[in-house]
Amino acid sequence: MSLQKNPVRPVDFIWDQIKSEATDIVRDEPVIGGMVHASILHHSTFERALSHRFAAKLATDEMGVQLLREIADEAFAEDPDIAQRARADLVAVYERDPACQQLSQALLFFKGFQAIQSYRIGHWLWERKRSHLAYFVQNRTSEVFGVDIHPGAKIGQGIMIDHAHSIVVGETAVIGDNVSMLHSVTLGGTGKEHDDRHPKIGDGVLIGAGAKVLGNIQIGHCSRIAAGSVVLEDVPPMKTVAGVPARIVGEAGCAQPSVMMDQLIGLRDPSGD
Repeated sequence: MSLQKNPVRPVDFIWDQIKSEATDIVRDEPVIGGMVHASILHHSTFERALSHRFAAKLATDEMGVQLLREIADEAFAEDPDIAQRARADLVAVYERDPACQQLSQALLFFKGFQAIQSYRIGHWLWERKRSHLAYFVQNRTSEVFGVDIHPGAKIGQGIMIDHAHSIVVGETAVIGDNVSMLHSVTLGGTGKEHDDRHPKIGDGVLIGAGAKVLGNIQIGHCSRIAAGSVVLEDVPPMKTVAGVPARIVGEAGCAQPSVMMDQLIGLRDPSGD
């Protein structure tokens, strides 16, 4: 007689924490219990919860919930890295945004997190030459969340978009890992040129509210872009730029500006004089 071992369930600390928080939400605020059950507690995995949220938020009369769920489920099954990046995004929001008190908050209510996850599915479609469906996801993400990210853009993990209103990211933009940006940021082009025409944002960069970064320029890792700046030239790593047009005004001030979220910029001469 052979003994059969029960399969070991992989440990997913983030998902376990989300479910625990959801149980508390239902207890403390039963009026939204139905939404919390539908969005979290009815699902066996983080991936299935993401699929549901994606479909529930973007569905229209033209493209229903079930069809969008099938698309998202296919994406997560074929490319598990999408969900891993989503986990990193979720942790980034929780750690950097003082308004986020629980992981489940971002999943349920924070449109910056939700918009990035919608982009990730749109990008998966784009990479597989399913451009029309990718454009549908981009269009609905813009309509629902006020965040317009071209599905051709390349975005790393650990991304935090605070408030997430009027964000624009162009087709050939590249965003590294652990980047934070605030509302009304534009990563755009400078005219009607084609080909590679959008900014390349390094790892650990902090982009302040209303900043415009335009053209095929390089923003060095762990740099800071002050709120309201218009950046038209390359920025070296670990520098702070401010102004219209933006100029270097000092060092970045810390090793990881995107994590520290320190936006207080002293406009001193970078030479120290």
